Amino acid sequence: MLLTKHKTKDGSRWALDNLFLPANINLTTLLEMPREKMLEVLKNESKTESATGEKEAPIDSHHEVWAAGVTYLRSRDARKEESSVADMYQKVYDAERPEIFSKSIGWRVSGNGQPIRIRKDSKWNVPEPELVLVINRFNEIVGYCAGNDVSSRDIEGENPLYLPQAKVYNGSCALGDGIFLASVDEIKNIPIHLEIQRADKNIFSGDANTSMMKRTLPELVDFLTRELDFPQGAFLMTGTCLVPDNFTLQPDDVVTIQVGETKIQNPVSAK
Repeated sequence: MLLTKHKTKDGSRWALDNLFLPANINLTTLLEMPREKMLEVLKNESKTESATGEKEAPIDSHHEVWAAGVTYLRSRDARKEESSVADMYQKVYDAERPEIFSKSIGWRVSGNGQPIRIRKDSKWNVPEPELVLVINRFNEIVGYCAGNDVSSRDIEGENPLYLPQAKVYNGSCALGDGIFLASVDEIKNIPIHLEIQRADKNIFSGDANTSMMKRTLPELVDFLTRELDFPQGAFLMTGTCLVPDNFTLQPDDVVTIQVGETKIQNPVSAK
């Protein structure tokens, strides 16, 4: 089942498998329920009107997006390459406690077709394709979507304390194109694809799988929610394993990310 958010003349409305849900049902109301109750509600609600209108980022404006880092071996290697304190990333990769940081608030998130940005004060910017978990108020994983954790690698590499500036800025987070409802077992082994186009030419293409992740998905959720409550649910990016070598994004590049049943495409802007 795929949850999507659509722009309408009256605001926004959520749909299930391309059929509008009742106007009083949105992602927030669904994530306030236990997973089984949510699935029961979605199964029994009347859905007869075909969804119309442009798809928006599948998130409500107040939802928080968090991110985990150094969860794949390739990510560890890439972070060591950029940093003057490379051994720190090895320690994070080997440690019991994962790296977790706040990435975005819902109203800042770009949706499918909307621009992502590169910082004007950075010279090394990369897309990071990621599986993004959707978590309800009971800390249950209810589904996933595709995500792009756009990052300024030179800023982070200069000093690890600059991580928020390297990771959190306007246009640095994209989610799409809907939320695929799935169990943890269905999510732990799905493909991730990254493609970058420049001047209508494919300049990078890569594939990975969530099974390559060192940490388990419940483990990441446990650390995120250990001392934090999310009464209306939250999103958790789970790290990247596709990092183009010797590459930086340029304005007008187009980044396409596919994670399992979800896909997002964004043009790059420096404005």
